[in-house]
Amino acid sequence: GYVGITINGRTCKPADKVTADDFTSTVLRSSATHLSGTQAIVTLASVDNFPGLNTLGLSIARIDFPPKGLNPPHVHPRATEVLLLAQGTLTVGFISTNNNTLFQATLYPGDLFVFPRGLPHFQINPDEKIRALAISALNSQNPGVSQLAAALFAANPPVPSIVLQNTFGIEQAEVEALIASVEATAA
Repeated sequence: GYVGITINGRTCKPADKVTADDFTSTVLRSSATHLSGTQAIVTLASVDNFPGLNTLGLSIARIDFPPKGLNPPHVHPRATEVLLLAQGTLTVGFISTNNNTLFQATLYPGDLFVFPRGLPHFQINPDEKIRALAISALNSQNPGVSQLAAALFAANPPVPSIVLQNTFGIEQAEVEALIASVEATAA
């Protein structure tokens, strides 16, 4: 490391040590190799693995979708996301704070869709045979992500069962089944 100025928790390189390599990344070059099941694979290029992004207020993600693949409902607490569909087809949507209105669209290669900061959103590949590929830009070097099902049903320590029962109007056995299902899906 370098001794010097720290910005956003990252030490900046002295100007005379900066090279083109500091502004180059191959993080998104390769597709996800293990597209199994129905979960999309998200590869994020952020300040953590691409230091040249420090102080620039952005990150970028590659999302590989197997057939019927899902990027489950989640939120980015510190970023708006704009998604470009590169190949395949996606159904995407977000839920607004205005009466929980769902804004949903089907995207084709070259289409864009924006997910406002902090709102729950998802993407799913409706095709049964063809993979999909999307590229997302986020206006934060540290956008954060919270998967909604995992946040509620796989929290550590667990959310009190009575909270989940009362929130969803379900019994303890259903809470336990949901916890087991979410934990199995996340594994």
